[in-house]
Amino acid sequence: HTGTYMGCFSDDSRERTLKGAVFYDLRKMTVAHCQEACAERAYTYAGLAYGAECYCGNKLPAAASKPEECNSECKGEKGSVCGGVNRLSVYRVEELRAGARRRRNVIYRGCFRAPENLTDTFPASLIQPNLTVEMCSEFCSKKEFPLAVIRGRECYCGYPTGRFSLHDGADGLLCSGTRNTSSAAEGKYCLVYQTPVQDTRCTDRKFLTTKSKVFVALSSFPGAGNTWARHLIEHATGYYTGSYYFDGALYNKGFKGEKDHWRSRRTICVKTHESGKTEIEMFDSAILLIRNPYKSLMAEFNRKYAGHLGYATDRNWKSKEWPDFVNSYASWWASHVLDWLKYGKRLLIVHYEDLKQSLIPKLKEMVEFLNMTVTEDRLLCVENNRDGNFKRSGAKQKDFEPFTQEMKDLINRYILTVDEALRGKNFTGLPREYVPR
Repeated sequence: HTGTYMGCFSDDSRERTLKGAVFYDLRKMTVAHCQEACAERAYTYAGLAYGAECYCGNKLPAAASKPEECNSECKGEKGSVCGGVNRLSVYRVEELRAGARRRRNVIYRGCFRAPENLTDTFPASLIQPNLTVEMCSEFCSKKEFPLAVIRGRECYCGYPTGRFSLHDGADGLLCSGTRNTSSAAEGKYCLVYQTPVQDTRCTDRKFLTTKSKVFVALSSFPGAGNTWARHLIEHATGYYTGSYYFDGALYNKGFKGEKDHWRSRRTICVKTHESGKTEIEMFDSAILLIRNPYKSLMAEFNRKYAGHLGYATDRNWKSKEWPDFVNSYASWWASHVLDWLKYGKRLLIVHYEDLKQSLIPKLKEMVEFLNMTVTEDRLLCVENNRDGNFKRSGAKQKDFEPFTQEMKDLINRYILTVDEALRGKNFTGLPREYVPR
């Protein structure tokens, strides 16, 4: 292992010492795997626990433990130690940081009006004569802040908050002079970058301490963004969501509720794609997530042939599999919604497109429906971590139209049927963008 072993430390799940990125691998976790993941995200320390969990951070845990308390074998490497129960094997990973990889994850968020008092708004700052984006981002990453804010020679670090929510961007030209303070509209504007460090105000999650009285489904047709909605719900409420299916790949992405029995009632809601009368009537209420069938069908076809984050090949799209898939799945897209409208007891309808468009108001509705209260800062943190780490990277444009006219006629008929059924039950109809004109 390239990193230096720092020792065995105690780790309290309520007050995590290594608060940065977290991921699990029940089958293949190794010390090197964890170190690389933390180095890539610009963290200094990598800690392993329970043989399968990896945590990153920039500060060493405070409480050292006896070396023999780190006694869990790494799941992917016989004879190697990956922490223990509430114990972390910690490595310093600086040697792994190749200079070229550092800047990789700094994302430009835009130009914004600077808040009245910058030192009150941001917990850490630095003044440097010839400040660069790299310097500021590096400084804020070390201090474990997700935002690096630059105004002239000043660098500030912090989080999105009510006073600085990143909701109202300014014209980029107003920031073009921020490198030279005198011309930057008297320093009224600042440039904002997102560092590789995670916003940790909303990453702590746990199982419900008492069994939930209301059994809630998070129901959707496959490919409609169920995993993304779970990510948002978990980070907003701080509680795990469950699943009707055990998906090891999702467990490894941090969805610990995957391993819990779906009827345990220790999770805040349970993912399901089922749509039979009995499967629906088991639930007391449900959030029904609906997505444009054209997009859902393509997403599910990609997942089927290339997993949660991959893309089906052109050969898949051009084979007989695709028209067969559309013929059987398009009717399922419609019957899924129709069945839930018919048998569901108390429904909150969420359109995937609306959730993408106005994340915070929609998420607030979902959280209220789940009978939870959530702070504004936590919601801003969710918005800052909105994609999680399981989004298909970029839209892979196909140079051909996958839907034939025949397929479109079929899908459009289903769209009209579902739209009518929603209105018939006094819900808002489908978003205009995909109702055929």
